Amino acid sequence: MTTKETIDLGEFRFESGESIPNLEVGYETYGEFTGDNAVLVCHALTGSAHVARRPDAGGETAGQARAWWGDVVGPGKAIDTTEYYVVCANAPGSCYGTTGPASENPETGEPYGTDFPPVTVGDWTRAQRELLDALGVGRIHAVVGGSVGGMNVLDWLRRFPDDVERACAVAAAARLDAQCLALDTVARRAITSDPNWNGGHYYGGEPPEAGLARARQIGHIMYLSKASMARKFGRRSAGRETVREEPPDAAAAFFPYREVESYLDYQADKFTDRFDANSYLYMTRAMDDFDLSAGYESDADALAAFEGELLVLSFTGDWHFTVEQAEALADARRETGVDVSHHVIESDHGHDAFLVEPEKVGPPLSDLLEDGLAGRAITDTRQESDNSGDFAPVHTSLFSE
Repeated sequence: MTTKETIDLGEFRFESGESIPNLEVGYETYGEFTGDNAVLVCHALTGSAHVARRPDAGGETAGQARAWWGDVVGPGKAIDTTEYYVVCANAPGSCYGTTGPASENPETGEPYGTDFPPVTVGDWTRAQRELLDALGVGRIHAVVGGSVGGMNVLDWLRRFPDDVERACAVAAAARLDAQCLALDTVARRAITSDPNWNGGHYYGGEPPEAGLARARQIGHIMYLSKASMARKFGRRSAGRETVREEPPDAAAAFFPYREVESYLDYQADKFTDRFDANSYLYMTRAMDDFDLSAGYESDADALAAFEGELLVLSFTGDWHFTVEQAEALADARRETGVDVSHHVIESDHGHDAFLVEPEKVGPPLSDLLEDGLAGRAITDTRQESDNSGDFAPVHTSLFSE
């Protein structure tokens, strides 16, 4: 059983203190709710509620061409929709069914644009909690998310610790580092410097497609690793049949149009057809703003009230959210003396590994839902080395790269 719905949660006050009279949330559900089998899946930066394939979706949901985790969520998959009631909601500020900058401001009859209130990951969590309340779901069996969706998971653990039994943060961290903050800044400035941006009020006119395209290209570079880019593209020139963007000057036409350029141009063209530039600004700012320890003495203090089980998944080739950052998160959890496992996956796909390698993500995730951290497919970077409670790293080589 699957549903694709929109619910009006009424007036919603954001963490900024600003409010809107109606927050509509686009969401999808899969499977049947039995009272204790709900799994909330939190999407990443430009994802949607369309997490799994639906028979009636026609291959597309709200402009997103395919289910973004269709090889992980579904009948017989790691998150088995014949066993679990899966809920995925589009985050406030996005453009896939939930109220955001492109939505109509009822006070003006025009799109909000940048008059839409600032949005935080905490706002996403509170909107999800209100949605689950409306669906009759109280305590959830598990909350799972990747990338900034993993930050969304962590926010659940500090904000509603009694509402979650198990959690999995995939390719995530307690906060972004300075390098990623810098790249996100450049991406946003690519949008706001586009001549068509018009202070964010471009609806009804030409959208800032060129700026959004550049922003997405920066993002794709962040999501890939050096090894995966070398394997996919190397320094090869694109084929003669490949259509390139107009060279910016006559001299540029002398040089080859490389496969990596063609890939970035193709991804940018696809993205500008399906995503809103203002939403990109809002979603990246929410991600940049997230800091697990904000309002607490430490990350450990932020997680102290959560007494369930936490699985942290990281990937060796991911430099966006690194193995070291994931280990620091696990260490913070260990300080509380409760259950956590940091499962490292060998991969050279970069940050995108959590999307493109379901055969590696699926087994530990499936085991977590079924058996908790005792699942046989789950490993931990540390094991008890002696009776003193000290821990020794298992994947020592991973931290020397």
